[in-house]
Amino acid sequence: MLSLDSYYRDLADLSLAERARVNFDAPEAMDHQRLAADLRQLVAGHRVEIPVYDFTSHTRQTNQQSLTPTDFLIVEGLFALYWPDINALYHLRLFVTAADALCLERRLARDRVERGRSPASIRDQYQEQVRPMYHRYIQPTSRYADLILDGSTSTEEQIAVVLTAL
Repeated sequence: MLSLDSYYRDLADLSLAERARVNFDAPEAMDHQRLAADLRQLVAGHRVEIPVYDFTSHTRQTNQQSLTPTDFLIVEGLFALYWPDINALYHLRLFVTAADALCLERRLARDRVERGRSPASIRDQYQEQVRPMYHRYIQPTSRYADLILDGSTSTEEQIAVVLTAL
């Protein structure tokens, strides 16, 4: 599994206040060049060192995670289908949809626990950045998907659809 969350740009050179104002739901928040290079290395059969991103400080940690190529690699994240050069490397492209209310509910649960954020800050960011950027950048990438999955159905149902496609 390769999470695109690992490829957020390191913001260590910015103040904490400046980091808090960064729009993490826009493609320029991602280190596309490093992601593409790492994916090409994996496709070529080479092990790569994946950055480890700290969402509380918006910086990359000094340690990295080794990822060894296998028969199957799942690349997951908002911008997984955004860049044509990366899309060309995939064998099966999936896009997961879900109702807005469910997306917000899941984000509230995740960001409170994993990122130590307040519900108010999560809701504000969701309204000001997450949803508008989804409509601008993410939702249009569904046209590149081989399969569109309903994120409100059970994981087992979604897996069955994917396995049938494989």
